[in-house]
Amino acid sequence: FIEESADADVSKCTISTTGSPGRKSHCEPWHDYIQSKASSLSAQRIYQDLVREHGFDASYESVKRYVKKINDKGELPFRRMETLPGQEVQVDYGSGARIYDTNGKYKKTHLFRIVLSCSRKGYSEASYTQSTENFIRALENAFRYFGGVPECVVVDNLKAAVKKADLYDPDLNPKLRDFARHYGTCIMPTKVAMPRHKGKVENSVGYVQENALKGRKFGSLQKQNEFLRYWESTIADTRIHGTTKSQVVTMFEEEKPLLKPLSPTLFEMFAETKRKVHRDGHVEVKKAYYSVPPEYSRREVWVRY
Repeated sequence: FIEESADADVSKCTISTTGSPGRKSHCEPWHDYIQSKASSLSAQRIYQDLVREHGFDASYESVKRYVKKINDKGELPFRRMETLPGQEVQVDYGSGARIYDTNGKYKKTHLFRIVLSCSRKGYSEASYTQSTENFIRALENAFRYFGGVPECVVVDNLKAAVKKADLYDPDLNPKLRDFARHYGTCIMPTKVAMPRHKGKVENSVGYVQENALKGRKFGSLQKQNEFLRYWESTIADTRIHGTTKSQVVTMFEEEKPLLKPLSPTLFEMFAETKRKVHRDGHVEVKKAYYSVPPEYSRREVWVRY
């Protein structure tokens, strides 16, 4: 705690983690010794060595408290951040239900989950891969399902979205950059190994796995996704959310008008490849030939199709 009067100079306040305000621990004279041992030895062992080697005459509890204070990293608690309606969605992946064929063989699926940070309205979609194409189509399907577009999309550093992770200047997949421009939104990757930056969807993935998919089998990917849509509208939307204490569908009805309008056209998916221009000024792409300006003759070029 911090003890100070209403008009006190903060630099003069007394900070204490144990005992009475301003009271020094009996362990202070052996601070360097205890600190050097705290990460590898127990408080009991440190106390025993202090008594035997240094004639320490205070109690074991004093050493125990002091070691605990040293080992405490002192990180500030992470407080939940609420967002304005229409401002943000969070995206994550988990394991979906298996798809079984008539012979009993199965395929694993990936569960895409996206949640509006304000209302907690969600959308789920299963796919066989986490390719960039599947990721973008799932995002697009979610926007169409919500009937609008959020200001920003928070993702982790999955390969489908981020080519190179960086806290200040992440290298996004070119297709995802174009997708964001098409829908007028912003892609915001989280800090590496920091799942709490998208905590709303982290818990939501587990909710879908436990409540909707656990113990279920599906004969096709289409049937799994149809069931997820049904479950979303009949179970997930009608629940009273544990954090907001409000019904999800009711909050979504208030948030939906504040989402940005959808683009009138779907995003055109593309592929890119390197090709060498022939002497006649043409490049071959998927068994078809296309002319390019003559100055590119015999040069390598990138082709988007």
